[in-house]
Amino acid sequence: MYLITKYFILSTVSLLLSIGVTFANEQRPVELTFGLYQSDKATEMHRKFKPLIDYLSVEVSRLSESPTELTLKIYKSYQGANEALVAGEVDFVRFGPASYILAKAKRPDIQLLAMEEKKGKTRFKGLIVVPINSTVQTLSDLNGRSFAFGNINSTIGRYLAQSELIKAGVTSSSLSKLAFLGRHDKVFKAVELGDYDAGSLKESTYKKMNINGQLRILHSFENITKPWIARADLPPKIFKAVSTALIGLSDKNILKQYKVSSFVAVKDEDYQYVRESIKKVEQF
Repeated sequence: MYLITKYFILSTVSLLLSIGVTFANEQRPVELTFGLYQSDKATEMHRKFKPLIDYLSVEVSRLSESPTELTLKIYKSYQGANEALVAGEVDFVRFGPASYILAKAKRPDIQLLAMEEKKGKTRFKGLIVVPINSTVQTLSDLNGRSFAFGNINSTIGRYLAQSELIKAGVTSSSLSKLAFLGRHDKVFKAVELGDYDAGSLKESTYKKMNINGQLRILHSFENITKPWIARADLPPKIFKAVSTALIGLSDKNILKQYKVSSFVAVKDEDYQYVRESIKKVEQF
């Protein structure tokens, strides 16, 4: 009886140890956080980005040969998302060009994963608009007038627009008033209602809202598509897998959610003129 009991105990211990070794040898999933700043209702953003999160979870797992789980984290402001990337609190993000430049200045070792492409192009238009019946004909005519900008950290809504104004000799002190309204659609409406003499917004908003020809384009300028950026210390194997998965994405149903046709390779120099514009804005 004693021998049977001893054998049972030893067998049980051996079994438990083997189970423990099995669990220890199982790979724990790599957990990645994808960060965004809020541009819509949080529920709508989760719906919009879920197919991409699901795709990346599968592809990054395959390419890195490590089980990977992705979660989405939405920040209420440009600044909050920017600070999270700089601090390494998120693994990768989708930012506007100006947000990338500002984050890169604070944390030079953040890394570019890919950039968006729209119908084969990585450039699109930013606009400065006025009411259809405005007497303003050139940017320099805006001296003494009022101007509506978008978000204070927006590439088109602030930085590139202010850079264009500076070239024409218009500065904050030469405007009668200015404001940052936060969104492109709000800028359009403010100019349409006559609250401001002019405003800066993206071309797609202008085309969508200008159905009755209420506004006209005073000036246009180039902007570059959004970069996707990894935190500074993301392991090389994971970085390569995320970058490859993005560039390899061909599902049109996913891509159309972000109004892009594909992702392409990217380098820091692609955003140099945005960096120069941000520097110029110090004069505004």
